[in-house]
Amino acid sequence: MSGPADPAIATLLHDSEASAHAGPARRVVQTGLVFGVIALYLAMIGLLLMLHGRWIVIGVLSLGQAVLLAIGLGTGIAIAWRGVGEARSALLVQSLLAGALAGGVLALLSVVMAVVDLRGIFIALSRPLANMLGLGLGQPLAPLLLVLAGALLAVLGTLLAWLPRHPRRVLLGALAAVVIAGVFQELIQIMMQAGPAIGVLRDLLYSWDGLTPQGAAIVFVAAALLAAGVATLAARAPPAAALSPRRRKRRQAVLLALVFAALVVLPLIAGSYIGQVMMLVGLYILMGMGLNLEIGLAGLLDLGFVAFFAVGAYTTALLTADSPHALAAYTFLPHLSFWAAMPVAVLMAVIVGVLFGVPVLGVRGDYLAVATMGLGEIVRVIVLSDFAAPLLGGAQGVLQIPRPSLFGHELSGPVQLFYLTLLASTLAAYIAWRLETSRLGRAWMALRDDEDVAQALGISLVRSKLLAYGLGAAFAGLAGSIFATMVASVYPSSFQLLISINVLALIIVGGMGSLPGVIVGAAVLVGLPELLREFGEYRYLFYGAVLILMMRLRPEGLWPSPVRRRELHSDDQAEAAQAVREPALAGQRG
Repeated sequence: MSGPADPAIATLLHDSEASAHAGPARRVVQTGLVFGVIALYLAMIGLLLMLHGRWIVIGVLSLGQAVLLAIGLGTGIAIAWRGVGEARSALLVQSLLAGALAGGVLALLSVVMAVVDLRGIFIALSRPLANMLGLGLGQPLAPLLLVLAGALLAVLGTLLAWLPRHPRRVLLGALAAVVIAGVFQELIQIMMQAGPAIGVLRDLLYSWDGLTPQGAAIVFVAAALLAAGVATLAARAPPAAALSPRRRKRRQAVLLALVFAALVVLPLIAGSYIGQVMMLVGLYILMGMGLNLEIGLAGLLDLGFVAFFAVGAYTTALLTADSPHALAAYTFLPHLSFWAAMPVAVLMAVIVGVLFGVPVLGVRGDYLAVATMGLGEIVRVIVLSDFAAPLLGGAQGVLQIPRPSLFGHELSGPVQLFYLTLLASTLAAYIAWRLETSRLGRAWMALRDDEDVAQALGISLVRSKLLAYGLGAAFAGLAGSIFATMVASVYPSSFQLLISINVLALIIVGGMGSLPGVIVGAAVLVGLPELLREFGEYRYLFYGAVLILMMRLRPEGLWPSPVRRRELHSDDQAEAAQAVREPALAGQRG
């Protein structure tokens, strides 16, 4: 019997055989040391102690303790995944030993901290950290507790990995809901101030300090029931492949309508801070859609993309600002409104994008990235120069940019400006989708796969590349125009190379060449760090960890395009097919 899952199963069997050849002892040592060193690193840099100061459930579980629990469970899950096909009793023993080894690393740290004062080297290795690791117990009980807890948690992690798929998802979803309710309790309590009924629910779940044990139990049960209901409906619903094209489109339209309605309602309930975060995510979505046309479809790696963003912002500022640097101050041009200046800003971005593309038409690959980065830096240097200071304001920028007005009402608040960004993003998504499925989009994809073959098929390289640069720049120019009205001023420091890198990162994390991937990538890499701003500089540690894990575990992205998924997993499918054929060939020879 064969099916779509056969290659994946064969790949797992092939990996498990390779892991078995490596030896259970080696697997135990590698897994235990990896997770133990992760815990040691978090303790040494001070992140573990800082997280311990934040309650998930008041008086029961802190965020730092939850991290240690996750590390212990992860040790057992890793053993279960790496030992697919082996006897379960043997894997339980391996997880027990690997968890004890991971806990032993922290136990050794607690012993060293009790003997030697390490605060002169690592300031975080202090008495509060020792109390946290050992739950206030002294020597030698604290090290023994760490080893025993690591072993037991690893066994639980292995048992969790063996649970059937749906119960495991329900359990993990309920636990994730409790963690989210505890970590983001300040934002959630602000969102729950809409009315008396919601206020009663808030008092039932939270106190002034955070999530109560009673509230955690309620959230866990409610999330588990919701996850079970969703899983049941998903199991009963026919798969998308079995639906007719009309019904499939109808289902997609319903899902899009629900998502759009949620985006419209959420800022009204959540308040101005969530609206500000969602607006920033929307701006990056606009830029991501533009860069996705260049990189995801046409294969043109552009690291100077921030220049188009700057052109849109400065054009809007010069046409609308009540400032000495505005064009109306020394020309016959009148002050324009935002709605009149925005098309001009988009047009200027398109012109600059085409001009950008002309010098690099014959450049490919890594050299193209370096060349476009140089062009972007040229724009930044020009904006900062004394030569352009009379026009662009130099380092002082352009101030007093008015907010957009609609029917005499000024869009001044973050929530109102978010709706402007949402409207622009929706329009841009529709245009990008139409471009992707158009003849020009197919020409871009042919260009991405092989320029020489595309040219031999009659595709104009010059026209296709310049259109990719120009249309991609239009999205960035629109984002820059909205950004200028959002902050009411523009400065050269707002348009650093890091913006181009962030846009590129969200495309890679979301899924190269995928419009839904751009949205998901922006939410993960832009929205999540903003919500974690209270963790200070440590939020960039989470940012970097997410990037590393994504490139290791899911290189195609969170929501990849079908073409990208096939490209990255073609070798895996070939290896899986070979793993399936080898036993059959061996049987025939036997």
